[in-house]
Amino acid sequence: MNMKKLKGFSLTALFLSLVFTALPSLAQQASQELSSDSVIESIKKRGAIKIGLSIFTPWSMRDKNGELIGFELDVGTKLAEDMGVEAEFIPTAWDGIIPALVSGKFDVIISGMTTTPQRNLTINFTDPYAFSGLTILANTEMTQGMAIEDFNSSDVTFAARRGATPATLIAEMFPEAELLLFDEDGAATQEVLNGKAHATMAAEPTPSAEARRYPDVLNVPFETAFSATGESFGLRKSDPDALNFFNNWINIHTRNGWLKERNDYWFRGSDWADLVPEG
Repeated sequence: MNMKKLKGFSLTALFLSLVFTALPSLAQQASQELSSDSVIESIKKRGAIKIGLSIFTPWSMRDKNGELIGFELDVGTKLAEDMGVEAEFIPTAWDGIIPALVSGKFDVIISGMTTTPQRNLTINFTDPYAFSGLTILANTEMTQGMAIEDFNSSDVTFAARRGATPATLIAEMFPEAELLLFDEDGAATQEVLNGKAHATMAAEPTPSAEARRYPDVLNVPFETAFSATGESFGLRKSDPDALNFFNNWINIHTRNGWLKERNDYWFRGSDWADLVPEG
């Protein structure tokens, strides 16, 4: 090998050595910059997490004293407690809640928001922290001892509002059953209450509330929520640290049962009903 080639080889080796030596430092610097840009760091410095939500019973609502209560308030308060900061809730109109998040009005949306491709183009979503869906509301005497598969029979009659999601799902799940369709809200439940239909289907908390209202006639025979959609936290894009933290928080409290317990309290129970104004 002549001296010219040797010199070129040495310079190349030196360059590669410098590059590989610098890579870990550059990676660490990039990681530090990403971390410092995370909303998690802003929350820690501020000492408070700003949470955007919309008023929607029983996710979030005003009690008789005008104070915010509901499932989202429990979730946000617990999240803040685990972060060692205060929770600041910012009620926002639903149609403006995503723009408000993007503009920095608050740190995260916790408002029963379902992940959709259209929303996901603008913001990121965590793993689901709640699952809402449709449950069956049945006439207790007419359906006593029936398993879920027994409802798919020509001897069974369902009632539902015409054109609504429950009507579509009932037809898909129980094609052998008779389906009575009504135009008015509440008519389907009234048919079940009057013994003219075996069951109807609706989104919680309506079925559980009706079963509590007429405990001698109606019941929710199955715990299963059908056609369940997952609700997630919404956060600004390009923040992997926040996404990681929120996902881990959700997974921890899903596994330990805390999220289910609070969800059951607000969506399956009625202990809170006296706290809010009627109507």
